[in-house]
Amino acid sequence: MAQPSTAAAALHDAVRRPDASLLVRGVLLADGTGAPPRPADVLVRDGRIAAVTAPDTSGDPAATARAGTIVLDARALVLTPGFVDIHTHSDLTLLSDPVGRSKLLQGVTCEVIGNCGLGMAPLGATPAPALRGVNSYLDRDPAVETVFPALADHLDALDAAGPALHVASLAAHIPLHAAVCGLGDAPASPRDIAAIADLARAAVADGAWGLSTGLVYPPLCFVREDELLALGRVAAEAGTVFAWHVRDYLDDLSPSVEQALRVAERTGCRTQISHLQAVGRRNWPALDGVLARIDALRAQGVDVGFDIYPYLAGNAPMSQLLPSWAQVGGDAPMRARLADPEARRRAHAEMTAGAGPAVGPDEITVMGTGDPRVDDRTLARIGEEVGTDGMRAAIDLVAEHGTGVQMVAFGRSPALLARVLAHPACVVASDGLAIDPDGPTGAASTHPRSYGTFPRYLRGVLDHAADPAGGEPGASDPASPLATHLGEAVLRCTSAPAARLGLPDAGTVAVGARADLVLLDPDRLADRATYADPHRSPDGILAVLVAGRPAAIQGEPTGVRAGRVLRRPPSDPSDLTRPSIPAHPTAPEEPPA
Repeated sequence: MAQPSTAAAALHDAVRRPDASLLVRGVLLADGTGAPPRPADVLVRDGRIAAVTAPDTSGDPAATARAGTIVLDARALVLTPGFVDIHTHSDLTLLSDPVGRSKLLQGVTCEVIGNCGLGMAPLGATPAPALRGVNSYLDRDPAVETVFPALADHLDALDAAGPALHVASLAAHIPLHAAVCGLGDAPASPRDIAAIADLARAAVADGAWGLSTGLVYPPLCFVREDELLALGRVAAEAGTVFAWHVRDYLDDLSPSVEQALRVAERTGCRTQISHLQAVGRRNWPALDGVLARIDALRAQGVDVGFDIYPYLAGNAPMSQLLPSWAQVGGDAPMRARLADPEARRRAHAEMTAGAGPAVGPDEITVMGTGDPRVDDRTLARIGEEVGTDGMRAAIDLVAEHGTGVQMVAFGRSPALLARVLAHPACVVASDGLAIDPDGPTGAASTHPRSYGTFPRYLRGVLDHAADPAGGEPGASDPASPLATHLGEAVLRCTSAPAARLGLPDAGTVAVGARADLVLLDPDRLADRATYADPHRSPDGILAVLVAGRPAAIQGEPTGVRAGRVLRRPPSDPSDLTRPSIPAHPTAPEEPPA
């Protein structure tokens, strides 16, 4: 059986000898195709997979070693492709820390930025500080330069930083729209929409792998469907994906998803619904109809998929709790507006109307203000301490801190999360950021998904396989398997997201493929990040290789930065083979309280 110290010694040897081949011997290979894991020997040479063979049982590795190959005894370890995180917000944090520590150490070898419509390019006529303000969710280091006239300039900056992992980008809707229409609430004219579509085409020509929108963020919360249809046509023409943060995941989940599906039907674009969940207990039943509608369209040949992270809480700017009119113009105008007591009263009345908020103030925790009196405390508790209710406390915090104040919001069903994760159209994605816990990007709290998404998901699959009747697998219901076996689970983290994006050289361990690899110990694999202590890397990830080079060993970066920015060639084929994920029986819905 392989000893971690022996394996680590071989890996450190590979760091010192970058031109040497590396033979991973006797490993259990989950190759990213969805096949059950199998014992194998894997040879890495010149950054590529040179051979995948049945294990050599001769017991004499000396002959191979004499040829100059480094031999890594990997018995009892698992080798997978590097994880492709299709939904991230590391657009600026990777410029602050190109190592991308929180992602690299959980096994991510390709980080996909430009999601939820958030992005800093193209700049256009909108002042750079204003564009930065509406993208505050991305912004954790004020020293990072954010002026990028075109997407190519942003990608050039990332390349020049020398990332430790690969980076691919979508073209984000906010800067596309703002470059033409600004940050206000006026609808785009037909001429404006044509100009936005042209900018989207230019971003794809710059190397974007698709487009994204985020219809909860201003100014996108004001765009009409004709603008979304135009972007869908751009994606369809280019054969790229169109990723959607839909308008609402709470009371209006069904019509919000239906809008994305309607654009998919009318334009033929490949569609990815981001972090699909029903939020708020009263909305849990709506997910049945949403999944049924997606299934029906997929049966008709419409290319629709979705992603989710294995946690029962999300993370977003607290300003999302406010009515859209209060957010017009971005950070500074919103704060000025909320200085008016009448505007605050109006916002509070709308936020608490009818049955009240779908996620209550006792289910929302504050983060990101830097004020220990409020960070990591619920809105309900903060409201009680100052003699008001939780929604007024939220308005007060946004008025003071603007888009910089964040929230962790619960209100999700474990059974429904398991059901979404097990769906054949689902891939695993973090919705997190690449963070350096010791640098500026790690100064504030964060969601644990930035550190633990993939180990948490795989741990849940392994635990369920070991004991189907007991224990909660990750954040899911043990009655619903997240995957039939580890091989399928790995597919959801590797080749399936790569195919949704259209990446031609990622997600599988096959001869000729780029050697982006994760070597893990299945007995020790566990995420350690929590909501209270999120800046903790997982256990059990023995090594992460990027382009054949060990970028991390035993939970520490090696200093090797072999990642690069992956730009989509203009002639990239749009008919890549999609991996097949089997369907599973669904978990019963949790009964209402």
